[in-house]
Amino acid sequence: MAELLTPAILLSILSASVGAATIILLAALGELLTERAGIWNMGVEGTMLCGCLAAYVAMCETGSPITAAGAAMLAGVAAGLVIGFLTVSLKVDHFVTGLGFNLLASGLTLFLFRSYTAGGKPAGYATIDRWPIPFLSEIPGIGPILFNQHLLTYAALLLVPLVSVFLARTRPGLECRAAGENPEFLQAKGISVAKRQYGALLVGSALTALGGCFMMLAFANEFRPDISGGRGWLAIVAVIAGNWRPFRTMIAVIVFAVLDSLAVHAQGMGVAIPYQFFLMLPYAASILLLAVVRTRSGQPARLGIPFLRR
Repeated sequence: MAELLTPAILLSILSASVGAATIILLAALGELLTERAGIWNMGVEGTMLCGCLAAYVAMCETGSPITAAGAAMLAGVAAGLVIGFLTVSLKVDHFVTGLGFNLLASGLTLFLFRSYTAGGKPAGYATIDRWPIPFLSEIPGIGPILFNQHLLTYAALLLVPLVSVFLARTRPGLECRAAGENPEFLQAKGISVAKRQYGALLVGSALTALGGCFMMLAFANEFRPDISGGRGWLAIVAVIAGNWRPFRTMIAVIVFAVLDSLAVHAQGMGVAIPYQFFLMLPYAASILLLAVVRTRSGQPARLGIPFLRR
């Protein structure tokens, strides 16, 4: 393991970690908004898969990353509508809905992918390049880590304070939080709880699908079954470990991303440890975080509890 501790390798791991964190961070922020509105959206993994497939097809057909991002977000909105209809409108159990949707998305994306490629595999596409920020990216140490990333990485990092301000300082954000804390108050004020929950679900699902899109644009140029690889579950764990706070959630995401990046580098350097050990590190860390972080002061009081309009 000593070869992994050289300054050059550590710099490479940290730089790759920030990029890899973008996938989970976008999904985690989307899940954070959804849960603060009182919805346990366990369908993050399936929503991310939908975003991956939509981005893949859009890139194969148009070659435009912007179009791919738009297609992925539309797929996320569609997923959010399905989950919202079941949880908000029909009051179906949130966990059952999410798990069922994940199974549906896993099978449906595979079916659609095989149908799309039945006539011959589409030509691959080039992954997007990084956008180094002039001068800042040349700062020793921190420059390559923070300022030599993709545009969506910068956007995801910027979203962290924006989501924090939205939830704490804006009327729509406060109404979103009230939907998860005290929906009766919203009803007494004549404000629709369902609309606030649908809104949170649609925005959150669009962000989750955008995370899947980023995976296809920056790290892969072809779709594979279950390509999300459990990152949706890590996003849910990050929200819980972050105590439903944007900045704490980001820290949890970065921990997962560093471990994931360490696994990639270890395999590439031929470290004499089974690669499966490194692959399990992010998921083992997620279990450890849930066991250690027991504070739930930030959990919305009505999270997962259907609101029955009186």
